[in-house]
Amino acid sequence: MIRAGKLDRQITIERKVETIAASGSVTSEWLQVATIRAELVQRSADEYLAGFGEAEAGGAVFRVRYLAGITTADRVTFDGVAYDIDEIAELGRKRALELRCSKVAV
Repeated sequence: MIRAGKLDRQITIERKVETIAASGSVTSEWLQVATIRAELVQRSADEYLAGFGEAEAGGAVFRVRYLAGITTADRVTFDGVAYDIDEIAELGRKRALELRCSKVAV
């Protein structure tokens, strides 16, 4: 069980939604699904050589109270930075979720 005092961060879960205009053009945007309290378990920033030079890849692990319907197609926004959800692990029996995320490449 997650203790309430450890949930000291606020994250936003977002889901990509595509809309079709009358002209037939498709636009996609990220809509807010939930704003919840979370525990930041781990945050890392690794530099590595990629393609034409150095790039930075960041990751984070968040623990949140159980919330049904979250998938790896969703993303997390924390401190103005977007993270793709790579893996979701259920802790206990629907007690909590651990969201392993990687920073969205711009």
